[in-house]
Amino acid sequence: MNKSFANSEERSYWLQTMLRIADPVLNALAAKKLRATMPVDNKKQEQLQYSHLEAFARTLVGLSPWLETPALDAEEEKLRLHYGELARTALDAGTDPESPDFLNFSQGFQPIVDTAFLANAILRAPNALWHQLDSRVKSNLAQAMKATRTRKPGFSNWLLFAAMTETALRYMGEDWDPMRIDYALKQHEQWYLGDGMYGDGPHYHADYYNSFVIQPMLVEILDQVSDHYEDWASMRKPVITRAQRFAAVQERSISPEGTFPVIGRSLAYRFGAFQSLAQTALRGELPPEVVPAQVRGALGAVIRRLIEAPGTFDEAGWLTIGLCGHQPELGETYISTGSLYLCSAVFLPLGLSAEDAFWQGADTPWTSQKVWSGHTVAIDKAL
Repeated sequence: MNKSFANSEERSYWLQTMLRIADPVLNALAAKKLRATMPVDNKKQEQLQYSHLEAFARTLVGLSPWLETPALDAEEEKLRLHYGELARTALDAGTDPESPDFLNFSQGFQPIVDTAFLANAILRAPNALWHQLDSRVKSNLAQAMKATRTRKPGFSNWLLFAAMTETALRYMGEDWDPMRIDYALKQHEQWYLGDGMYGDGPHYHADYYNSFVIQPMLVEILDQVSDHYEDWASMRKPVITRAQRFAAVQERSISPEGTFPVIGRSLAYRFGAFQSLAQTALRGELPPEVVPAQVRGALGAVIRRLIEAPGTFDEAGWLTIGLCGHQPELGETYISTGSLYLCSAVFLPLGLSAEDAFWQGADTPWTSQKVWSGHTVAIDKAL
């Protein structure tokens, strides 16, 4: 076993936890049995339409950087190759109109959201989730993504979902609509409130949507398209700077016990609330005062606090609705079993090499641990 991996028990824990979450979804869809076997809590007819695409796309959005990055350790690499093949088989099953598990891309509004998460996963793992597909699956996937164009997104963070899908279609060599991207980028620029925070639409919402959607998608859309127009290029640096500031705020919000403020909607996405911090760490763009190892510690504490809560999984290994265990009262009307898999977004740093400072740095207290134990901490200040 490679020494750097053998010394990283924390990485191993993250990986095992991510795969524990992903296994039921990927195995069922690859076998064309997702509709037959996945429970759908909050069983409104509407959720039965949407929950399966939600589960698959949201699982992949967190898994994808790991799928894309060859592992140094032979055992981990064997796992990575296996899950890459599983994900591609599932992509085929979910986008083939003849499959019993053909996912819903064309009915209702929710598929606009989860097609975008699928698009984001493809952009995070283009080799594993696009280039290695055969031409038939590529064609089916592109047609499925284009099917969302028949409905308009809401005037909120949803504009970024349409933009993300178009961004992926551009990468895939398909026809794409620059206007959907431009509108989302320009509108979010108008909704920027200061100090690394965007409104979700015209107003500020005290919730985690800056991390669930807004900051990560703005950064990754501009990664892909900023070379296309000068005005898009001019947005990229400020957007990244804001994401860095937001990452600093997120790191400071994690308590010494691995808890965080219970505010806003969609709390059942659990530690998906820290996608933006995880993404900033993955990109190597943490602000200077935030050491990668302290983010590893902070996020690891959150993962343990939530995943080990009794009732987090049902008897078959599917996630249940809740934040800390099974708390169905925390599920809004749009939440069902599939929605919960956005929690996978916390695992983005598994896309970093096991030799990266994120994994190899000495254990370092995160900000709230330092403060509440009386240690020296740098003064915080606004962007």
